[in-house]
Amino acid sequence: MEYQKFVESVFDLGQKEGFEDMEVYFQKNKEFETTVFKSEVDKFSISEVAGLSFRGLFDGKMGYAYTEILDDQSIDMLVREAKANAQAIESEDKVVISSPQTGFVDVDAYYAGLNEISKADKIDFLKKVEEEVMTLDSRIQSLAYNLYADFEHELRIKNTKGMDLNQKNNLAVALIMALAVENGENKTGICMVLDRDFRNFDYKKVAQKVVKEATSLLGSKTVPSKSYTVVFRNDCAASLLGAFESVFNAEVVQKDLSLMKDRLNETVAGSCVTLVDDPFMKNGFGNSSFDAEGTPTQKTEIIKDGQLLSYLHNVKTATKDNVASTGNASKASYKSSLNVAPSNMYIEPGKDGFEALISDMTEGLIIIELQGLHSGLNTISGDFSLAANGFLVEEGKVIRPVDQITVAGNLKDLLMDVVAVGNDLEFTFPMGSTFIASPSLKIKSLAVAGE
Repeated sequence: MEYQKFVESVFDLGQKEGFEDMEVYFQKNKEFETTVFKSEVDKFSISEVAGLSFRGLFDGKMGYAYTEILDDQSIDMLVREAKANAQAIESEDKVVISSPQTGFVDVDAYYAGLNEISKADKIDFLKKVEEEVMTLDSRIQSLAYNLYADFEHELRIKNTKGMDLNQKNNLAVALIMALAVENGENKTGICMVLDRDFRNFDYKKVAQKVVKEATSLLGSKTVPSKSYTVVFRNDCAASLLGAFESVFNAEVVQKDLSLMKDRLNETVAGSCVTLVDDPFMKNGFGNSSFDAEGTPTQKTEIIKDGQLLSYLHNVKTATKDNVASTGNASKASYKSSLNVAPSNMYIEPGKDGFEALISDMTEGLIIIELQGLHSGLNTISGDFSLAANGFLVEEGKVIRPVDQITVAGNLKDLLMDVVAVGNDLEFTFPMGSTFIASPSLKIKSLAVAGE
């Protein structure tokens, strides 16, 4: 059944069954993914998934249901299940269906040219990466991972209050991992490319970067256990920020599961730290004009010059805190209930280049990789203990690679100890529709366990 006709039929039946305000949330995702190993296509998949969720107010409670099929039987099922769901809810939290709003900002989130690139050209990119990597250094044994994928996402929201919105976005990603071997030692280098324009996927630059990192780590040794001045490289800093992003989520704060609870307007980070969520970011990948409730998105300063100014809100959490929504309502898919998530969350870049960050380090470490981010940290207490590797720095110079170390501390102390922010903003791997980025961060002191 055609989308508009289906929605009208759902609303008509919902009204007859006693629903007050109602909403449908339609999502269509297209994905292409391929990997290459030893010049042969190792994986090739194309998928297209679409579905629609219905939610509505019945007797003051919000009921949910969803379907993948837009037909007459689904109309009855959606209304019946949403009604039963609403009747079973015991929460007294106030929930609403949003009215149409103004102030939407047009964003650059979709590049049609990506669809014009043939799948053969995308596969050829991976083959060229592999060939180039294997010719650059004899110590490279193989590509442990050689992936290209692109995604297209379409979203429509329509409700009985007159809201009728739609938007599309797309993105391509390449993830390359090279394995270097020397004297029985194995080290890997990783390179990720995120872009909407396939012309920016330069196989030579990717190959050079991944080979340089893999080979530079050969000969790694540990360091003595003590506190060091540490620079988290941009991609590593972004990964750590991503692991802790929920502490700024108003829903998490309200459940007393965030170390940032009751800290609004307090100093929570070094004065050089400004953390924002920006759905209008130039060259951002999580750009959007509206959130999953149809609320216009906005740039939100979460931390400004070290001071915590705001949490991220949807309508429900904002109503509970008697503030306005920040436009951060999110749904992992049409099957999911509403929650809160960032769009493009990043620490604003400073003025220092990477070399400037390490130039005055008498003895310190550059950390380029953290392991165990999903098991070695606690987002409630802020404590973390993570295996790491990187490079030893003495008198402002990189001396040698370092591994077999553990960095440990607490997010509160880590943020307060940020003394400098680089100008080299970098995104980490996307988490659904959430994108996290950071420049390199210089930390005054961090406990390191080695030998």
